Amino acid sequence: MKVALLALILASASAHAEKRWLAGDHHIHSHFSPGYDYTVNPPKHIIGGDAVNPLPTNAAFAKKYGLSWMVGTDHGGPNHSKLNRDMAYPELLKSRKEVPEVIQFYGMELNTPGADHSSLIIPFTDDEQQVLFKLEHDFDKREVFPMDVSRDVEDKMLAALAVMAALPSPPVVIANHPSRSATAYGEYGDDDPAEFRRWNNTAPNVAVGMAGAPGHQAMALAGGVIKKWSAASKSASKSASKSLLKLSRGAYGRYPTLGGFDQMTARVGGFWDSMLGEGRRWWITSNSDFHRHYSEDGIDFYPGEYSKTYVYAEKNHAAILSALRSGQVFVTTGDLVSEADVTVSYKQAEASMGGELVVDRGNDVQIEIRVRDPDGKNSHGSKPALSRIDLIVGSIGARSTDLSINSNNSTRVLYRFTAKDWQRTGELLTMRKTLAINESMYLRVRGTNTSELEPTEDPSGENPWDDLWFYTNPVFVTAR
Repeated sequence: MKVALLALILASASAHAEKRWLAGDHHIHSHFSPGYDYTVNPPKHIIGGDAVNPLPTNAAFAKKYGLSWMVGTDHGGPNHSKLNRDMAYPELLKSRKEVPEVIQFYGMELNTPGADHSSLIIPFTDDEQQVLFKLEHDFDKREVFPMDVSRDVEDKMLAALAVMAALPSPPVVIANHPSRSATAYGEYGDDDPAEFRRWNNTAPNVAVGMAGAPGHQAMALAGGVIKKWSAASKSASKSASKSLLKLSRGAYGRYPTLGGFDQMTARVGGFWDSMLGEGRRWWITSNSDFHRHYSEDGIDFYPGEYSKTYVYAEKNHAAILSALRSGQVFVTTGDLVSEADVTVSYKQAEASMGGELVVDRGNDVQIEIRVRDPDGKNSHGSKPALSRIDLIVGSIGARSTDLSINSNNSTRVLYRFTAKDWQRTGELLTMRKTLAINESMYLRVRGTNTSELEPTEDPSGENPWDDLWFYTNPVFVTAR
């Protein structure tokens, strides 16, 4: 019996030590994203006032929908740092025991000074509880009541990032729904290009990217019962509730998502490409932003039900966080693909997502793209078919002195692969391309089940299952 148990433990350890694509979600709310009773001072927390599920329930849904890791990211607010420390953290420890199949990180959705919201992901350490308490207490712009406007300035965020970068185990910060407050294309609101560049300049190992695809993607499936999707809308008038129905995917109001992705990611040659064109390691992710399911007065999918962020890592906290930090990441909606590898080779060397390959100028590199097109049905009960995969390239130059740059005119779709271009072996689709390297550049890949050459603006009421995309993070090629 002891021998059999030892063999089981060793087999489990070996499985966790194997690097593979692991699906996850870095933006999930529990009932510790509270509402507030402002009739008393200080305001009283109302557990379950904004999001509703206990942490173990969210972890169980994550497991059900195929996630290997997740981050609990409850909203800050008046005196929320103590709630997080004294109530949420003990429940996280309980959740880790009840659902050990899912690697669970401690974190929060930071009310970002001078900006919108960010996922703050704390490394798995003995002092994780105190680390988050201190960061939230000192830097969340809504922690104090009445609100102190001096906490809601960009310099406060830069100070926070400097503190984070100096920690023995630095966290990771990912900007959530970055263009939700944009009024038009390139007309940004709470978040803007210059701000993200200053974050990345201050703490490049902490401020590593943004959500390419926001959560709240189930707007069209919510019907007319979405009044309780957030604390603010619980007391909304009927007319205000109807206005929620006019929002596009992601709860984007003025400028919509494109194929479910934020404008900062979805436009070829747009903001994301401007960052990559400076050689910045600025990655994209996706998430559910789960508060309440669309079938239960919400506008959300369960964690993993629709959107997944895949990391190439061993199944443990440190490896997963390292993969997020280093860009070994691709994202997908609707389980369009379940693996995506981009490898660039030159002589005996090669690089993959997040990596860099040095090439003698004027020589060719070999590009191999391999994706897994899963045979099974997704959580919607359908099997989406890949119609096309695009190879996108852009030039890398010096960093711009104008931090507000929002475009990279060198970026283009180099090749569009369709079924005639790839080789299928079971679920695996493989395609190859040779490219002459005459300048430093980056390569990234996306794919879709639609016929759109470029993702179009998402109208309100669009069924998200009909418009699916996946995006990889880039491979960098340096010409010498």
